[in-house]
Amino acid sequence: MREEARAGRTDVIRNLRPRRWDAISAAVVVLLVVPELGPRHGGVTEAAFDVAFAIPLLWRSRWPFPVFLVTAAIAFVQWLVGVRVLGDVALLVALYTVASREETGPVLAAAAILEVGVILALTRWFHDAHIRSFVGLTGLVAAAAVLGRNVRNRRRLLESLQERAARLELERDQQGKLAAAAERARIARELHDVVAHNLTVMIALSDGAAYSLPEAPDQAREALDTASHTGREALAEMRRLLGVLRAQDEASAPDRDPQPGVPQIDALVEQVRAAGLPVSYRVSPGARALPEGIQLALYRIVQEALTNTLKHAGLSATAEVELIASDSDVRVSVIDTGTRPPTTPAGMNGNGGSGLRGMRERAAVYGGVVDAGPRPQGGWLVAARLPLSSPVQAQERG
Repeated sequence: MREEARAGRTDVIRNLRPRRWDAISAAVVVLLVVPELGPRHGGVTEAAFDVAFAIPLLWRSRWPFPVFLVTAAIAFVQWLVGVRVLGDVALLVALYTVASREETGPVLAAAAILEVGVILALTRWFHDAHIRSFVGLTGLVAAAAVLGRNVRNRRRLLESLQERAARLELERDQQGKLAAAAERARIARELHDVVAHNLTVMIALSDGAAYSLPEAPDQAREALDTASHTGREALAEMRRLLGVLRAQDEASAPDRDPQPGVPQIDALVEQVRAAGLPVSYRVSPGARALPEGIQLALYRIVQEALTNTLKHAGLSATAEVELIASDSDVRVSVIDTGTRPPTTPAGMNGNGGSGLRGMRERAAVYGGVVDAGPRPQGGWLVAARLPLSSPVQAQERG
């Protein structure tokens, strides 16, 4: 509401400024002709022409060319009557207004009309100095037109600069909104991975505890303790991510915990093993020295793949995680021996599902690809390849 009120006041001021200058110009013309209004210098006819020249100038900003035509008509009547007055300066003011506000056609027409008036005035009142008077009066006409044109060009330049500044401000706001949307999408992927994985682990542990409680209460208690620990970790991770969402800027943002990476995959594998899924894990030494962004993407891909294995592979399944980094790329594969139902599990199909889509989006940021599908010998395969020479990685290293 305040912005609208301020904009309304600005529009009112802009509308008042031309009218104010119109009144000032009319007043200046009247002041110039004050000496002619006395009984020694002129009579009623001269005064009437002077006032007639000044009055149309009150509307010169609203109707520049019509006002010029009115003043030119008054000047022609003055020429017919044969009266010389200082109010003729109104013609120059009107020409200046046309030049500063109209297109080229009306400006040339107004200048031509005024030049004809100069010639008519020379033939009637300047018999002894035609050339000198012609040059002087023509110079005044040209000066009024050039000055008005320069003012018009300057006004257009200012308007273009203001428009450009407004456009740049709009683009900046749009870029800020796009960046905020991208950040929210990234955090949404993080939340999906955290919630899906940890809830899956907690459900598996709880089911295992329920089955073993009558015969092995100690194992059941250990499973419940692990489920409780997993839940606390998930809650802490969600609080961190939601804290980032609530932060308005970097100054007010909470301290961020380190993002998980390749070293944390060991704990992830142990967590899945505790949930009842045997997992073997092999990693090359170079993978632990990758950029943080690459490591986070690899961690989330492995996390999502193991989560889906827990959900869909069955009780007798096993899994194998392999992470190999070379000089040109890094490859990660998650293979399980489980059996899938006839329909492809949601989240792991080729085109839909937030799980596989999230993995592909993470890999695409670094120019990588993710393939997922059933293996000919049985089980399921998730394989990702991320090149180590993309612009994003070069930025992270720099």
